[in-house]
Amino acid sequence: MSIESVKEQFQNEDLPLEVIEMDTSTATVELAAEALGVEPGRIAKTMAIQTKEENLLVLAKGDKRLDNKKFKKEFSSKGKFISMNEVEDITGHPIGGVCPFGLKNNMDIYLDVSLKEYDYVYPAGGGPNTAVKIGVDYLEEVTKGKWVDVCK
Repeated sequence: MSIESVKEQFQNEDLPLEVIEMDTSTATVELAAEALGVEPGRIAKTMAIQTKEENLLVLAKGDKRLDNKKFKKEFSSKGKFISMNEVEDITGHPIGGVCPFGLKNNMDIYLDVSLKEYDYVYPAGGGPNTAVKIGVDYLEEVTKGKWVDVCK
């Protein structure tokens, strides 16, 4: 269902994007980079995070890590990763396929400034063997993402 929900959003919104489906796993940054033949930083990892107020998504350069102090300053709250048991229920996507497209529930989407290093990146496409090639500026437009600085 997850990959289909991403494809459905692309079709319904007439977005010139496609889900790249591969025979190998892209469930981690390293596997995705290897499968796509790109550097790990170009993988836009999507982190599903829970604060006191909401569940949200943060996309960041694949080789970056969340900085807890920066996150708390930006969101006035500590964040914790949504548990593996809850991720699919909340996002509609399985672990390894979480992306900002075709979401089951409305979620605010934040783009870490680390992504601005690239002209295009590869977030997942709803499954653990998928990716979507998208320009960084277009990612902002499609997701209505807000730019933040929350990574080390």
